[in-house]
Amino acid sequence: MTGNTTHRFRNTALLTVSRVDAPRVVTSDELDERLAQTYQRVGLRPGLLERLAGIRERRWWPDGVSFVDGAATAGAKAISESGVDPAAIGLMVNTSVSRAALEPATAVAVHDAIGLPSSCQNFDVTNACLGFVNGIEIAAAMIDAGLVDYALVVNGEDARGVQEATIARLSGADVTAKDVVAQFATLTLGSGAVAMVLGRADQHPEGHRVVGAVSRAGTEHHQLCVGDNDLMQTDLKGLLDAGLQLSADLWADAAQEFGWNQGISRYVIHQISQVHTDALCKRLGIDPDRVPRTFPDRGNIGPVSVPFTLAGEVDDLDEGDRILLMGIGSGLNASCLEIVW
Repeated sequence: MTGNTTHRFRNTALLTVSRVDAPRVVTSDELDERLAQTYQRVGLRPGLLERLAGIRERRWWPDGVSFVDGAATAGAKAISESGVDPAAIGLMVNTSVSRAALEPATAVAVHDAIGLPSSCQNFDVTNACLGFVNGIEIAAAMIDAGLVDYALVVNGEDARGVQEATIARLSGADVTAKDVVAQFATLTLGSGAVAMVLGRADQHPEGHRVVGAVSRAGTEHHQLCVGDNDLMQTDLKGLLDAGLQLSADLWADAAQEFGWNQGISRYVIHQISQVHTDALCKRLGIDPDRVPRTFPDRGNIGPVSVPFTLAGEVDDLDEGDRILLMGIGSGLNASCLEIVW
């Protein structure tokens, strides 16, 4: 490994982060019930989603509501709460993994639904579960460079389609225990949306400074988790082991330089499962009491999960608190981004 990529930001502040829940609650017991015959036939015990992953429930969008609608709702909410004139937003980055079609970009549908001006550049950035963190970095770089005064980063995810397809496929008579395990991670997913408004720190002293970000790539592991709108297959142990090692390598190079081993108020980790959270805390020496958790009742909402979890913490944060956003994305890539409240 040759080390990390490090970005430091001079003049970018987070103004608001807003989340939107998908309204339909789907329990793990409900999914277990739909797969009961499969579990019995292949010799697996029900309850793995809650017992192993720690996920009791997740959310789905209702009929007629899409992840684009969720992202647009979150975006409009974030803009309203920021007090920024929508006409002043010069950049909108959509970071959703979910997409209805290869072309056009999902960003254009979100841009249109929010009613952003034609002067607002918009595009998609996809990088598995790290997309939103990458979106923050791109927005901060453009704000620091003076290219835009305000940026909106949005994300909406929809797990319903791939989970319905997975349940139907795993209900087949020829399915084996190996098939269930390979597609198990699909059942941990959830739906939701989130958005963040960023602006110039020198114009917004009330904002929360975006300090810097560190990333490391381990792309030799790009086959460990591969998915599309119908099927996601994951090497669970391989992905966990490789993700932990990549994060540990990043941490060894960056934690002391940035002072992340102490003084951090919240470690906002990507919400995969109880196993992943416990293992990462142990590997990096992070106090688990400083790690908020949304996976038990939201599941893994992909790139929504880190900012969604942050949005749930804002009322309990004090001025000067240091927040570290941390994620591992299929591919593999790992990133940490610090914000000072």
